[in-house]
Amino acid sequence: MKITENTLKCRKQNKDTIINCGNSVEHERRRNGQSDSRMIEKDDINTNEPTDGMLERILSRDNMNKAYQKVKRNKGAGGVDEMEIDELLEHLKTHREEILTSLLKGSYKPYPVKRIEIPKENGKTRKLGIPTLTDRVIGQAILQELSPIYEKQFSETSYGFRPNRGCHDALKKCQEYANRGYWYVIDMDLEKFFDTVNQSMLIEILSRTIKDNRVISLIQKFINAGIMDRGMFIKSDEGVPQGGPLSPLLANIMLNELDQKLDEWGYLYVRYADDLLIFTKSKRAAERQYERTSKYIEGKLKLKINKEKTQISKLSQIKYLGYSFYKYRGKCRFRVHPKSIKRLKDKLRTVTGRSNGMSIEGRKIKLNQIIRGWVQYFKLADMKGIMQDIDEWLRRRIRMITWKRWKKVKTKFENLQKLGVARGKAWEWANTRKSYWHVAGSWILDTTLTKARFGKQGYLSFLKYYLEVRV
Repeated sequence: MKITENTLKCRKQNKDTIINCGNSVEHERRRNGQSDSRMIEKDDINTNEPTDGMLERILSRDNMNKAYQKVKRNKGAGGVDEMEIDELLEHLKTHREEILTSLLKGSYKPYPVKRIEIPKENGKTRKLGIPTLTDRVIGQAILQELSPIYEKQFSETSYGFRPNRGCHDALKKCQEYANRGYWYVIDMDLEKFFDTVNQSMLIEILSRTIKDNRVISLIQKFINAGIMDRGMFIKSDEGVPQGGPLSPLLANIMLNELDQKLDEWGYLYVRYADDLLIFTKSKRAAERQYERTSKYIEGKLKLKINKEKTQISKLSQIKYLGYSFYKYRGKCRFRVHPKSIKRLKDKLRTVTGRSNGMSIEGRKIKLNQIIRGWVQYFKLADMKGIMQDIDEWLRRRIRMITWKRWKKVKTKFENLQKLGVARGKAWEWANTRKSYWHVAGSWILDTTLTKARFGKQGYLSFLKYYLEVRV
């Protein structure tokens, strides 16, 4: 279904509320003989049954203000209505009563999410859905009310998208199991998990805990809102679009069913979002547990296992959350997986490209940000030698940029002399025809543009920073 440019700009052209703007979209589509499932969807939730007042708590002033502040801090792109973050506050102030009234009456209709694709390391793309900013505020407000309730239900060995938990906690639990002798794992890969969640089952699971049917109905509208992809509307009859505040929580609620079953069976596992490892002491035990678990996942939860990527192997043969594992003196320790090193070098190569147009200061700031973030994430790993190698490689990249920036023979000659090179040698190297990369690795720059000089200029060292923060 083609959505015209005029339609998507109805908010800017019409000063009515979000609800009225949505109605104008519906009117245009009907006039053109089109229909929009977002506007004509039928709820199968009875919103007139007794409730526990959860919706009122979600829409309380304090909770909504907190949700707005969270969305504002996260920034991010706007959705299909083209509203930008600096317009959000004024829009919410102007239309506050209309939005709240429509939410309380059950007439609020979320906009379709705007589809974007981000590249994955395997060359494929991950599809994200970007809700409008107003829908993000409402979704965040729902999340803030539901998260404390479901936290009490979630498993101790589930770590993804939960408060005060993270990747390092998941990795340490893996290490704990391995040190107890559970060295075989089922590395379970769920195929396109977010795109294949059974919505009916998810709603049924939510209904066990959420007794305010208006909230159930609102969540159902969010997951049924549809997708706008290159001007075309796509129905979303299954799955939970990635990108909204609610998506991670809904994923955890769905997969908590699996967690509870694994706990019931007495299996040892670690789950980070849809990345699941089940630990056993032997390959044979792993095969039995895989058979039982896969039947539950595909039969009961109606999810699909990617059998090509799912594997049963020793822990040392897998990649998990960017790390790999090895045994040293009988104990499990961490390494950085080679694919993670490759991704880092690709990122550094982009920033230190000779023709990317970045300023010297801008490049230095960006490099330091990468170093801090990457080392903080991988600080559990034993990687002193790797950090030293990458430092040397990165310094050579910076020397190459510097040599290229000097350009003219005269500039090279003068700068080499300022760095202490004898006049004859400076003239010889200033006139060299060797490549930028060759000169960057030669003694002439290695002994002048030194590690100490880079440090004085404010460049961080991978190795030095790692030794400061390592665990």
